Amino acid sequence: MAEIKTARLSCGLELLVEPMSGVRSAAMTWLLPAGANREPTDLEGLGAMWADLVFRGAGGRDARQHADALDRLGVSRNAGGSTHAFRLTGTMLGDRVIAALPLYADMVLAPRFEERDVAPVRDLCLAELLALADDPHERVMLLAREWHMPPPLNRSGLGTPETLSAIDAPAARSQWRDLARPVGSGIAIAGAVELGPIRDELERLLGGWEGAPRDWATEGAPQRGVIHLDDDTHQVHLAVVHDAPPESSPDAVLERLLTSVLSGGMSGRLFTEVREKRGLVYSVNARYAPSRDDGRTACYAGTTPERARETLDVLLHELRRLTAQGEAGGVSESEFGRALTGLKSGLVMSGESTAARASALAGDWFTLGRPRTLGERLAEIDAVSLDALNAYAARRALGEITVASIGPAGSMDAAAS
Repeated sequence: MAEIKTARLSCGLELLVEPMSGVRSAAMTWLLPAGANREPTDLEGLGAMWADLVFRGAGGRDARQHADALDRLGVSRNAGGSTHAFRLTGTMLGDRVIAALPLYADMVLAPRFEERDVAPVRDLCLAELLALADDPHERVMLLAREWHMPPPLNRSGLGTPETLSAIDAPAARSQWRDLARPVGSGIAIAGAVELGPIRDELERLLGGWEGAPRDWATEGAPQRGVIHLDDDTHQVHLAVVHDAPPESSPDAVLERLLTSVLSGGMSGRLFTEVREKRGLVYSVNARYAPSRDDGRTACYAGTTPERARETLDVLLHELRRLTAQGEAGGVSESEFGRALTGLKSGLVMSGESTAARASALAGDWFTLGRPRTLGERLAEIDAVSLDALNAYAARRALGEITVASIGPAGSMDAAAS
């Protein structure tokens, strides 16, 4: 297994390169410190608009010329905003990476963001907001986030009709210049590549780039508690969120294993107890989402109005049973074995994808300040014993839980059937 190589460029950007034997492709993830957490309150949704605008011309090329140049290199590309970063990605043959770097550098250093492009991009973003009405699953997860996290970490990143309407070309350009800075930026590349040529080309391309983004801070306490939105549907969508360790915590691997016990496919407790035994839901799952400074575990269930209250009760019971001490709680040996196998299988399969490895390297750099090899990740899992996992479960407190629901009025007050 090849060593991950790193370099800090003279502009302050961090470069991470993982050569992978046996592949001909390469993938890149470029993180910029231009996440929703740094957007001005009256311009929320900048990241959603930038995700389209960055591909509408950059440097000396208009939108068609820039797209043609990327297509000639066979680059599959994407962009998007998240809470802490704006992400540019690209997958291509390894011998095309050097030729693609100037095109990506133009998107970062010299995007056009022309006025004629802003209105159609805004319309696309507004359409995405409207589409949430037909996606109650996504809506309830965003609602739970809004209530559980403090502002600005509770932002969806999609903006609102009012804030999107306030974003014009000058605002898009000036905010990009303020936030898309080298300090706090990182590029991760994995595949049929070597560090030296990439480092030298980036030094040439980014030599005049400088600065750091503006600071940000949380703004008050989160709301948390229970929130229900009335919706005239035949379904109820539930989300339960509680705090969890950040990625930097030694407990992160333990939380992953506990979440796998809860929601590791058809053998997971939620599927078994909530769906298979009781037939309460058509969908149920849990997901652990750690970041650099915080983390959360979110459970989702989709059910009927008549069974919504019972579904929530059983869901909460399973969360608490996992952390209970004694014979009634904890993780069994068979559950532990399945959770280990599931996590390791997922890691190994993702390790065969250059895009997944580039994304993992960038994520590790942001959350930990250093990349981890696939071998290190697997060793972390192998080092966990059943006793250690149950000891963690016994001392772990769920803390203040957020419960969000969307469905008919009164559905969460109905008596359990």
